[in-house]
Amino acid sequence: MKSIIVKYGLYGFILGLGLFLLGLIIIEDSNLSVAEIFGYATMIASLSFIFIGIKHYRDKINNGFISFGNAMGIGMLISGFPALGIAIADYIYTTWINPNFFKEYAEMMKAQGNSESIPEWSSGMMSLIMFLTVILLGFIITLISALILQRKN
Repeated sequence: MKSIIVKYGLYGFILGLGLFLLGLIIIEDSNLSVAEIFGYATMIASLSFIFIGIKHYRDKINNGFISFGNAMGIGMLISGFPALGIAIADYIYTTWINPNFFKEYAEMMKAQGNSESIPEWSSGMMSLIMFLTVILLGFIITLISALILQRKN
């Protein structure tokens, strides 16, 4: 089971890190909505390895059977890898590639008429928020995958 988690987790990590960083760089000056959609699409694409990993374990390792609990465990452990990759990409972007991101974001929000105070974020705090967001999406994808793929003997 460990090798399946690491294998599919690393696939998700590489895809999440690469696509998220690429999207932040390419879509940097675009509409915020486009960047947000690309970001969520990247999260879902990198988390798709949850379903693939659970299915591989069920079909190739466990003779076509997997309990709901085992599927949830495998899926949540796999989801930690893409979450870490996306958090690292966000940290790299907001620390070294565009260290003025939070200032620019606050100015853009004010220009759009958002008069509420914008909190002062740090790269570390934003990376943690991204990590937790991906873990939450990973939980949802894991739950759906476990319900679909569970088979008891």
